[in-house]
Amino acid sequence: MNDRAAMLREIAEEVAYTRAEIGKDALDAQVMAAIAKVPREEFVPAPGRLYAFVNGPLPIGHGQTISQPYIVALMTDLVEPRPDSVILEVGTGSGYQAAVLAEIVRQVYSIEIIPALAASATEVLDRLGYANVLVRHADGYQGWAEHAPFDGILVTAAAPHIPPPLIEQLKPGGRLVIPVGLPGRVQQLQVVEKRVDGTTRIRDVLRVAFVPLTGICEAERV
Repeated sequence: MNDRAAMLREIAEEVAYTRAEIGKDALDAQVMAAIAKVPREEFVPAPGRLYAFVNGPLPIGHGQTISQPYIVALMTDLVEPRPDSVILEVGTGSGYQAAVLAEIVRQVYSIEIIPALAASATEVLDRLGYANVLVRHADGYQGWAEHAPFDGILVTAAAPHIPPPLIEQLKPGGRLVIPVGLPGRVQQLQVVEKRVDGTTRIRDVLRVAFVPLTGICEAERV
């Protein structure tokens, strides 16, 4: 079994292990196809490429990580992407999560607060031909109002609370997937569903451990 196949098997095993929490026995087939297709090794800095298909997070510099493949697959599944979807990602990081989304949806808008990561992710995504991903260097807490509303929003860093601008920029019927909690404490991966009347339903899915969302959110923790 090659490294990519082993990674896919381990994701499936972890889904089975956490099925009581996540409420499903398997992830959507289009999500797993995207995970299988995206070359994860291209999004990992050279020293860590030997471990690119290990089912765990890896450092990408600047105190940030590329998320565990299982978590990337789960969050992609939870946002319920469709071929016509326009998705906002907060926290581009390496660009890997954006690439997985781009295999499924029409357009991905991705925001990264660290300039060097925004630049490197853009270079890799462009080189690999992901023309339907646009990366912006900005504070993701504020979202990306000029392209709103979004069919789904996915946040790849833990916030102390759900940012109100992201709720405002979510379409009725859309989903926001976000880890909520403080560093070193319990974090919950949450799904926020926006109803037609603008109210929301929030569901805890799984305990997780993410790097903190910086910018305004970081200042609010002080």
